[in-house]
Amino acid sequence: MEGPAISQTTRPTKFLWLDLTRRCQLNCVHCYNSSGANGSHGEMSREDWLGVLEQAVAGGVQRVQLIGGEPMLHPDALVLADQALTRGLAVEVYSNLVHVSDAWWTQLQREGASLATSWYSDRADEHQAITGRPSFQRTRDNIVKAVRLGIPLRAGIVAVTEGQRVEQAKRDLAELGVTRVGVDHERPYGRGAQNRAPDVSGLCGQCGNGKAAIDPNGNVSPCVFSAEWMSVGNVRTAGLADILGGPKMADARLRIRHAVRGGKLCDPDRCDPGCDPNEECRPGYPGSACHPRN
Repeated sequence: MEGPAISQTTRPTKFLWLDLTRRCQLNCVHCYNSSGANGSHGEMSREDWLGVLEQAVAGGVQRVQLIGGEPMLHPDALVLADQALTRGLAVEVYSNLVHVSDAWWTQLQREGASLATSWYSDRADEHQAITGRPSFQRTRDNIVKAVRLGIPLRAGIVAVTEGQRVEQAKRDLAELGVTRVGVDHERPYGRGAQNRAPDVSGLCGQCGNGKAAIDPNGNVSPCVFSAEWMSVGNVRTAGLADILGGPKMADARLRIRHAVRGGKLCDPDRCDPGCDPNEECRPGYPGSACHPRN
């Protein structure tokens, strides 16, 4: 019997991950791009990133997420967030919330700005065993501050270890006033791959459809999880629209969809960081709407 038909519908790109840096204060055991203290900001200059924003707006992109690594460690991240918001883009900053400057708190209170973070446990020892640094209290304090300031905030609990206190972490976040909480699993990339080769079947099946990622060196890929091994072009040598609409991106989308044809494809509007984690697709997670992993 043949598997389910694979949709060929391609949506225009409305969402971009701006993957600014591989530098991070933490050393999370599951980090999908192996970021850490020795990570690099890559080859993209401020002008390169500003050019990406200009092209994104011209191409109809509506939302961007600043991610890394820790995006707040990038020297131009504040400028990029400012320019994106000024140009009418919605901007989510995905931060570990270990350190947030006064300038960032001001920026995050602007219309169109929002914040996201990862959380692991209600216990400091378990949380810090996963992050590799004494980060629990700093992140928790900044979650409290974001809620107090009225900054739109969502938290993703990543299940990494057996017996992890996921349900307790959810209750803890709720008590802190975080209303948008999702639960995800470790992704098989970067340190989370545990020395295994990248596997296309670990993606959601809709990568590159309505969304794309740009890494610190300017490489474009269908999503942040494929940035290290599935480049479809580079914005330093080609136009963003040409890359997104080019044959390499089309081939990558088709390759990913074929790899996950044994499972139900998730709704493209429910597989990106900008949507409500309580409703978004969790590919590959037991009981989720999709069988393949994202």
